[in-house]
Amino acid sequence: MSETPDSAVRTYIDRHRTAFLDDLAEWLRIPSVSAQPHHASDVRRSADWLAGKLKETGFPTAEVWQTPGAPAVYAEWPSDDPAAPTVLVYGHHDVQPAAREDGWDNEPFEPVVVDNRLYARGAADDKGQVFFHTLGVRAHLAATGRSVPAVHLKLLIEGEEESGSPHFRALVEEHADRLAADAVIVSDTGMWSEDTPTVCTGMRGLAECEIRLHGPDQDIHSGSFGGAVPNPAAAVARLVAALHDEQGRVAIPGFYDGVVELTDRERQLFAELPFDEERWLRTAKSHAAQGEAGYTTLERVWARPTAEVNGIGGGYQGAGSKTIIPASAMVKLSFRLVAGQDLDHIERIVRAWTADRLPAGIRHEIAFSAGTRPCLTPLDHPALRSVARAMGRAFGTTVRFTREGGSGPAADLQDVLGAPVLFLGISVPSDGWHAPNEKVELDLLLKGAEAGAYLWGDLAANWRHAR
Repeated sequence: MSETPDSAVRTYIDRHRTAFLDDLAEWLRIPSVSAQPHHASDVRRSADWLAGKLKETGFPTAEVWQTPGAPAVYAEWPSDDPAAPTVLVYGHHDVQPAAREDGWDNEPFEPVVVDNRLYARGAADDKGQVFFHTLGVRAHLAATGRSVPAVHLKLLIEGEEESGSPHFRALVEEHADRLAADAVIVSDTGMWSEDTPTVCTGMRGLAECEIRLHGPDQDIHSGSFGGAVPNPAAAVARLVAALHDEQGRVAIPGFYDGVVELTDRERQLFAELPFDEERWLRTAKSHAAQGEAGYTTLERVWARPTAEVNGIGGGYQGAGSKTIIPASAMVKLSFRLVAGQDLDHIERIVRAWTADRLPAGIRHEIAFSAGTRPCLTPLDHPALRSVARAMGRAFGTTVRFTREGGSGPAADLQDVLGAPVLFLGISVPSDGWHAPNEKVELDLLLKGAEAGAYLWGDLAANWRHAR
């Protein structure tokens, strides 16, 4: 199979730039806010619009999949090569709430272009990054003379990501046969900066719980009973104080079981990034870096598991004093997990650790929310190498590697489908996801389309073993 000529891809993208951006602007005008019930019909309209546009692009199959919540869009375009790998692209078509009074310079659902930047809710997160694949696959076909992609190409674009993806895993499990893939490409991510293109190799998982402690059956007088009965507020404070050791490590026995450690090569690649810790601290609105000893700030937020106190309370909170022993107290904890950690194991050890540390007379209950598994693709994985080469060709420079400190539904795709997850995104930190005046850099958006055009041929040529 002939290689995609770079000049032909760029020429095609340049010639179709205006029509592509006009279509994207039309989609951005649909306020597909999944978190607000009065926009439910708009989310459905967004799904219908995308399914229609994918058919217009050339996908022979483009369907709207209903869920108990908002609809997803599925599309499929088989290759003419039975041995070609199958690739599933993930993204989402729902967006965050937005209103002019939030601080937008323009109406958030009326796209405007200023200084080669497209401003609108969803421009970067995630409609722009979903839609560049339509231009990319057309450029791939035009430059290679193919009538179908070099890979079996599938898309799954969900409609509830901005609402926590409550029905996503069930949707993937229900349609696992149709979604089966050799690799998953997530285009709901970003790069380090405009002049430092990067590819993300993994995301952390997430486990969350709320612990409630109960002591006396009601608030009681601290003078009459203090020092003679257990205090749940003091017990929750001791519990939190015991969460970490003096080295900043999580002190729950078994917490690090199975953790996939950073390789020397990964640490070297992280260190090569132009990271300014003082600037990072200003962005974090914080005044000092802190965390697990022996790791850099980037290593801590990308590749190490953590335990955080998200909320704590108990007893009297009003003005002045109220000398009581409170009847109850609570703490909310979250645990960011890395590759090798298991959600069920984390829940078991947290429950055991809590029970072991509480004094007699303190009753407790723990409620865990649905968790998210971590995902990680090794640097030497052939599909990751294809993504890096495609990005490198598009940007004309060396591509570096990052990870994401947060969590997302991509891990469900890896878990259910058993396929590695790769990230192809072009957004930069200044794009302002979830904030007023969200935007996308148009030159980068078109670079995303270019990278997509190169990727399908590279995967077909360099990773030919079937699922």
